[in-house]
Amino acid sequence: MSRLRICLDFPYWRGGLAPVVLALLFAIAGQRLPAQAFWSAVGPAGGDARAFAAVPGQPSHLYLGTTNSWIFESVDAGGSWHRLAKLDPSDGLILDNIIVDSAHPATVYVAAWKSDQPDGGLRVSHDGGRSWSVSEGLRGQSIRAFAQAPSDPSMLFAGTMEGVFRSTDGGASWTPISPPGSQEIHEVESLAVDPVDPNIVYAGTWHLPWKTDDGGKNWHSIKNGLIDDSDVFSIIVDPVEPRTVFLSACTGIYKSEDAGELFHSIQGIPTTARRTRVLVQDPANREVVYAGTTEGLYKTVDGGKTFRRMTGPEVIVNGVYVDPQDSNRVLLATDRGGVLASKDGGTSFDPSNEGFSGRKVEALLVDRGNPARLFAGVVNDKSYGGVFVSTNGGAGWEQVGEGPGGGLDGRDVFALAQAQDGTVVAGTSHGIFALAAGDQPDVRDQLFGTPGDDHPGEKDAATPPQEAKTAPVLSWQPRNTIANTIVKTVTDAHYGKRVNVEKRVKATVYELDSRVNAFDLSGDAWVASTGIGLLTSRDQGASWQGGPVMGSGEYLSVTAQGATMAAARADGVVLSTDAGQSWMPIGIPAMLTRIHRVAFSADGTLWLGAREGVYFTRDLGKTWLWIHRFPLSDVDDLAYDAHLDKVLVSSRSSDQVYVIDPKSLDWKFAQTGYRIGLIRAAGVRLLATSLYDGVLVEPQAAGVETGQR
Repeated sequence: MSRLRICLDFPYWRGGLAPVVLALLFAIAGQRLPAQAFWSAVGPAGGDARAFAAVPGQPSHLYLGTTNSWIFESVDAGGSWHRLAKLDPSDGLILDNIIVDSAHPATVYVAAWKSDQPDGGLRVSHDGGRSWSVSEGLRGQSIRAFAQAPSDPSMLFAGTMEGVFRSTDGGASWTPISPPGSQEIHEVESLAVDPVDPNIVYAGTWHLPWKTDDGGKNWHSIKNGLIDDSDVFSIIVDPVEPRTVFLSACTGIYKSEDAGELFHSIQGIPTTARRTRVLVQDPANREVVYAGTTEGLYKTVDGGKTFRRMTGPEVIVNGVYVDPQDSNRVLLATDRGGVLASKDGGTSFDPSNEGFSGRKVEALLVDRGNPARLFAGVVNDKSYGGVFVSTNGGAGWEQVGEGPGGGLDGRDVFALAQAQDGTVVAGTSHGIFALAAGDQPDVRDQLFGTPGDDHPGEKDAATPPQEAKTAPVLSWQPRNTIANTIVKTVTDAHYGKRVNVEKRVKATVYELDSRVNAFDLSGDAWVASTGIGLLTSRDQGASWQGGPVMGSGEYLSVTAQGATMAAARADGVVLSTDAGQSWMPIGIPAMLTRIHRVAFSADGTLWLGAREGVYFTRDLGKTWLWIHRFPLSDVDDLAYDAHLDKVLVSSRSSDQVYVIDPKSLDWKFAQTGYRIGLIRAAGVRLLATSLYDGVLVEPQAAGVETGQR
């Protein structure tokens, strides 16, 4: 148990406000929340998937690599997934290459790299992924390619930023086989090994391909027929006729029929899709080759003479798996869309992401009428993104809204809020949108349910068929009209004389097209922090008024309690007591270097989350209290939950969440196992968003409350 001190210990204040300096100590208890296990990641399903590997002889047993250090596993041919292991404490390990040892299937190799630094390394498991170790011989290497010799499983090859490395003892030790410090054979992006002779190795670099016929003693360029300076993303060698080699580069797809001595360009791949990230040959039909590009999946059934696109151009393909026992079963690892599965040889694809979530959720909303109904807003996912809704506490999710990106046209979602009448409003990278369902009857009940209804829109067993409700067609409607009034000096006649007078007139109406950071829609007047400043609306978002406040538009957080509103930017807080018609600065502690969140609790206390910790004021900024030894710094999210009457706190640099009682100042914490973006409550159960793993649910036996609060 921790003993904390709350201190009022500020010798001066920003903004020139003179303080009343007091000393006040409170001893409060910090306790761990009852839940001890790590929290569960529940979706929304999808995200970035990178690579597949199957257990030899068990084509339904698959591994899946991601961009956030996690490796997933499926035992039903990709029908569902579960998290197997996190291979690095950071969230930035990109798992692009997975190999299951053909001689010892319990041994799994995962080669990785990081986008922000020259690091990655090789992880090895000898027990099917239950435990992992780091290969010392490749520690610190950014591994972009990895291969096992088909004819000798003890021989492994790694392509790194420094060159080509080889192991002859199953990965226990590694030796460079490309010339050290070579100006040519470095930044190795792809590798292929001859199916018969492991001394024949192909290496694709960021500047053309190379080949060795003697295990690396000598290398020669195999660029004949290729456009110069081609990044080589993938190389495959025909397992039966090794003189046939396919190669993909940023300039297209090439084929050689003389073991790489001469390549010719394959037609049928458009210029815009030339970044072909992966080539995969059908193990049952060598004439069939799949090409995963940045503009969809292409397929040839005639050995590369012609290619046909099998998906839409929006699909970015990173990995392809063809079931060796059923060539009609094809899986794609994609950017944003996660795993796509086909049962007809790639003619059609459906999402296959049950249990897989790599979403970046920046906004989380719990429905005020039913805490089992959740809304999550995601970023970076374009047509796969937007807002997702769950009606069962996160067990299942659906994209909400009609059209591309759920009707938001690829906009990122940074804020979600709910008005008193239940209207859900989204703040995006380009404006404000409200969720609407036209003029259909009973839309309110169908979308959000009635109190106690966990399955809105479903027909009650006792309801006659003719009275059953139909599902509403939901759409996001823009709420971006800025209609300000301004004070303007004009010349007017006054008692027969021309005089200058001030008049309030309508300014030019324009549309908001900037990022929206936060909302508070709890009162009759709505308030939003946007890229152009603070906006308020008194007509449910039909029009907004406002702009920069105190010369700044970069406000990160807003909160309201009736007509009293507060807004925070990184270096200050402003207050309004007239529902946003006017704003004034309030004093803040001098030591604060960055503020992230403000929130009112029910008693009118204003809470502040900052880099230096948690602060609160009971007199609107005249004096502040500081939780001096509160263990969480770099507070990124702070929210007040009226149902629990608690202040919820989290940091993006921590996997812990904190719950503060605003009356007793007791606090409790829980370890989630994930770095946290936001913390919210759904009934008596806590929810959070992780930075890269979607929505998290507290492992609490009591579950999520449902019905009217």
